[in-house]
Amino acid sequence: MSDLLHNARVSRGQFFRMMGGLAVAAAATACSTKPETTATTGGGQTATELKFIGVADQKAPMDELVAAYQKVKPAVHLNTSYAPTDQVQTSIRTQLGAGNAPDLHVVYPGNGSAMSMSQIAKAGLLADLSAQAWTQTIPAGFKPAYQLDGKTYMYSAGSTVIGAIYNKKIFEKAGIDAPPTTWTEFLAVCDKLKKSGVVPIALGAQTPWVTQLITYALVPSTVYVKDPTFDDKQLAGQASFADSGWRQAMEMYLELQKRGFFNDKPNGTTFEQQTSMVATGKAAMAIQVSAVLPDFRKAASSPDDLSMFPVPGADDAASVWIPAGVVVGLGASAKGKNAEEAKAFIEFLGKQESINSWAKAIAAIPLTQDASSSIDPAVQSFLPFTKDRAVPFMDQKWPNAEVQPVHLAVIQELLAGTSTIDEALKKMDEAYQK
Repeated sequence: MSDLLHNARVSRGQFFRMMGGLAVAAAATACSTKPETTATTGGGQTATELKFIGVADQKAPMDELVAAYQKVKPAVHLNTSYAPTDQVQTSIRTQLGAGNAPDLHVVYPGNGSAMSMSQIAKAGLLADLSAQAWTQTIPAGFKPAYQLDGKTYMYSAGSTVIGAIYNKKIFEKAGIDAPPTTWTEFLAVCDKLKKSGVVPIALGAQTPWVTQLITYALVPSTVYVKDPTFDDKQLAGQASFADSGWRQAMEMYLELQKRGFFNDKPNGTTFEQQTSMVATGKAAMAIQVSAVLPDFRKAASSPDDLSMFPVPGADDAASVWIPAGVVVGLGASAKGKNAEEAKAFIEFLGKQESINSWAKAIAAIPLTQDASSSIDPAVQSFLPFTKDRAVPFMDQKWPNAEVQPVHLAVIQELLAGTSTIDEALKKMDEAYQK
């Protein structure tokens, strides 16, 4: 058992209070933002080029911070590129194992995926960042997301939540005055939206990582509100996916489909199409991670039309809990030839103004805050939940990188009608035991 999991019982309550956990990365098409750099600076000084590969929701903050770093350290150039999440999970991990990884690369908090902090650090492939001043400010409840065996291996600017990104104008046109606060109200809202002629929920399940977000949004209210120690019991072999509120969450997921609240052929719809549907008013909402809210706004003619609300997974408003986690971050390759320069860039990212800049760009809650920190109005409604009704993203506590891809696959199978909930949960339990 890793120290991350061993410490779960100690940090669980703190995790709820501090919104710790693993963020689900949201990514779009691959893109590049920096041209190849020259070997020398204008003054003839030899330049160092750092290569960074990330996912798309890191592009906006990285563009801004790379430009700022260029002014501080003109002799260091960053060559940045971005790839889809599924590609990153395999290609960068392969490069890491082969010893030809980029100097800096995306890292997912905690445990549970091939590119998660714990999995990569255990393999000795991430540089230790513990000597950097910002690491001393990581709240206790966040530490399992950033640290393994007491050492910090990943940088992240703050926390994100999963909820419904919705088009306020579409809600108003359908006569919906306020977001729903219970599951029954949520279904009624969806029914009203459907009758008004719009798709209630856009679902881009062709993009695999999107498939998990609805279950993640519901499970806090179907599992953890009833048993906050579920993760510890599951690790000890005293609980399972099949015999828990995971079953109820999947039933609720499929209820949305059976009632016609999704777009046609969600397994043939991409994240980009999902985004466009909500931004243009063809669909009223999408259940998504707040880190991609800027993507939705960018696609909308009026960005202020888009906001968020917690998905109510229970019929008692007081029993609604939310998923909240640390934003996808980055680390430095332990075996890179420019490891010290790479770590220096991360140290720059750890300054408060850099944290504020990154968090603002992706509508996140900053890791640490000062007078100049800001929290996006769209996530304000989630803040009351973060004190004692927030749960880390589920995969953060899974003991291996096998469960998440199985979860993604079985949701697509359920949507396609080629599998049953019993079969889906059995596959997830089998993957958990590996």
